[in-house]
Amino acid sequence: MEFGSTHSEVRLKVAQCFRTLSTSTDNKDVTEALKTLNSFLDDGAESGTTSAEREEFRRAHYSRTLRVLVGHLQADWMHALSPTQRSQLWDPLFLRGPPDQTLLVLMEAVTQLSSSSGLERLVSITERFLQSGRLADLLWSFCLHSAASPQLRETLLARLTALPDITANKLHPNNRPIFAPQQYYPLLASEMLAALERTCQALRGGTDCSLTFVAQTLGKVCIQGHSGPVLAVMFPRLALCTRSDMVWQRVCWKLLENVPERWMESVLTGVVQAAKSPDAFSRVVGNLVLTNKKAHFVLTHKVLLLQYKYETPVLRTILGYLASDRERRPLLIQVLQSVLQAWANPSAVKHTPLEQQLYVSKALVLTVSLLKDSELQELRSDLLQCMLGGMQSHLDSSVVRIRTMGMVVGECLSSRMDINGTKLKFEYEQDEETRELLSLMTPSSEPESDPEPADGAPHAEEIREPSDPTAASGSTPASPRSKTDPDSDLDSDDDLTPYDMSGDQAMSQASPPRYLRDCLETLISSEDSERVELSLRAAAGLVRRNVFAAKEISVQMTKVLLHMEDKYSINGFLALRQAAMVALTVIDAIPVTQYLTTEFYSLNYSLRQRMDILEVLALAAQELSKPVADKVTGAATTSELTSYRSSDPADWRQVVEKRIQSKTKRISKGSTQPVSKAAPNRYAPVAGYFFFPLLKNYDRPEVTFDLLGSDQLVLGRLIHTLGLFMHLALNAPIAAQMGAALLDFVRAVRYHVDQMVRRGVLFAVCSVFLSMPSQSLLVDLGEQLFETRTWLADVAEGDPDADCRSLALQSLVLLDKSLKKQLQDPKALSLES
Repeated sequence: MEFGSTHSEVRLKVAQCFRTLSTSTDNKDVTEALKTLNSFLDDGAESGTTSAEREEFRRAHYSRTLRVLVGHLQADWMHALSPTQRSQLWDPLFLRGPPDQTLLVLMEAVTQLSSSSGLERLVSITERFLQSGRLADLLWSFCLHSAASPQLRETLLARLTALPDITANKLHPNNRPIFAPQQYYPLLASEMLAALERTCQALRGGTDCSLTFVAQTLGKVCIQGHSGPVLAVMFPRLALCTRSDMVWQRVCWKLLENVPERWMESVLTGVVQAAKSPDAFSRVVGNLVLTNKKAHFVLTHKVLLLQYKYETPVLRTILGYLASDRERRPLLIQVLQSVLQAWANPSAVKHTPLEQQLYVSKALVLTVSLLKDSELQELRSDLLQCMLGGMQSHLDSSVVRIRTMGMVVGECLSSRMDINGTKLKFEYEQDEETRELLSLMTPSSEPESDPEPADGAPHAEEIREPSDPTAASGSTPASPRSKTDPDSDLDSDDDLTPYDMSGDQAMSQASPPRYLRDCLETLISSEDSERVELSLRAAAGLVRRNVFAAKEISVQMTKVLLHMEDKYSINGFLALRQAAMVALTVIDAIPVTQYLTTEFYSLNYSLRQRMDILEVLALAAQELSKPVADKVTGAATTSELTSYRSSDPADWRQVVEKRIQSKTKRISKGSTQPVSKAAPNRYAPVAGYFFFPLLKNYDRPEVTFDLLGSDQLVLGRLIHTLGLFMHLALNAPIAAQMGAALLDFVRAVRYHVDQMVRRGVLFAVCSVFLSMPSQSLLVDLGEQLFETRTWLADVAEGDPDADCRSLALQSLVLLDKSLKKQLQDPKALSLES
């Protein structure tokens, strides 16, 4: 009965106030009505209302009161209120009531109002609502009373997490800074921390609380893409509070447990990226990976195997978290098995991007570094089998980075397994990627506590100075006798600086050959390592200086060089041999090219020799395509490989003349350099000899050579070389025939599993579109262009290799430009018709 009377009294008072605000023109009546409404929100001892009346007003009449106030923003009494009266009578009605109802009414009013003055007033009160800590009160109210309807929760959650979007859509470009995502979401994170702080205090006092709504708020904010700014504020505070407070730990664990499953991934990945160490992550997350299936899938599978966008610290945090607790440690062994299988899978090595393979390799090395020796011994047989298979898959790849990755991971695994006391050791070039992989075998705390690389160098120099006074450049060593020594002779040479002879070389008794046939004879039959080296160093220069003699023995000398082995460990042997073969090919292009292209498909040649043939042909074609004037430069660079210098007295005059010319300034009008003269392209007449023989017999597997099978490294280099020949044949009469033949050839291998082969195919297609005339593309390749364009679009969109996608996109651009140019040319259209 008492409740019914209270309800009626409150309803009558509120109705009278609403009637006064709607009809009265007297400022005093309006002021009294506002005071009456404020009295229902006054919790002080001097309040004129009872607690039951205040509770009834908040429950049944508060939202309607706010809507009435918003509806009278343009009323006369509203404009008649002074600023002091507004701050004392109007503003508190929005700032002291239930915050959830206030937020809903404000967001609804902001989206619906159109008048500038009323909207400005609402925006100001919304800004004060956020700045006065009302969001923390809202979250805390749901921690205490979690019996709200699901519809109210969803609506409030949507308004709370999307407030920057709502205000931006309405107020742009006059939005307030506090409504911007850069300020709002950190503020929301601080309010969530305040609600969690109140929850901890309530739990210590014996009051039950619910974190469901706070967890839902965190999850929805993270799924919308704002996990970075929110967790950058929350996680450091949570990590600090959970260091020594078990109540905070339980609150954090319960918070994450209550995150809805559909939002769990975004929250966990945000927490992992915000965590600075596995210990902090473990304190905040607890054993969530053991109790939540989605968390288990994300932390042990998805982040490690399906995604590869995270940095190395994220991997350290996740794997360190799994290894830091006895209950979670079995998951680390499961992760090792799954990661090792993914790393050793031959299909993954061929079809996954390089970035993902590097990511999986880092995860594997980190996991192995965290396992104990006893755990590794239990898994030794499985690890050994997967390691050997994975290394074979990586070493069979034609990509250098993949091979190097396999070597480094194989070294790391063998160093932990200790197979018969031996450790694998490979030769590879050290770079940032390999150094990072190797560093993952050591705990992350060691590099932080031992930063001595910069401090070690000065100490080494200080130790070296007394024992080696000549080490410092430009310093004069101390003489054994002082000039003032009375026993010293006046004509003593002890005070003279000794001449630096560190760069001197021993004089050779043998002399380099002066005739080309003597050079060839030495390479064929001599057993003297010194004479062979001198002949090899002089070969390229002799070939270029004696053109007629070189043409007589070009094929024979090319055969000798191709089969020559480095029996004497000559420094730069491969470069010297290659330079001589390139010189022979340039001087006598047709016979040498016919010999090399025929030998490429012959039996009993190693893959290294076949690769050498392709490299020599490519370098020779490039040199032939340059103007004849560049020939002198090429000869000069080749002659520098010889171990002797010419005794011609004109050499030093040329050096002095060049130095004078380089330091002389000339002031003149017009062009300072003469116009280059037109020169015939020496490659165009012989392009077919380089190109077409290499297209024969490619699909015929031999006993030691299977181009379409296991020898994909040579196949990729072959296609790339053919694409280079096509590119160098620009404007050549035979370019159209070469382009049509090359497109037919690469069609059979454009879906190859090896990414180096696919890169070569796309490079060849680029060369065709770049070198063939536009008219020939339409006339000769009209039927193939549409199908080729569709294939390029598929590659540009879905190929796992980034370089392949880039090359496909470039090919599409070149094709579109060529076709557009041809279709816009009226002469070409008339000729085609």
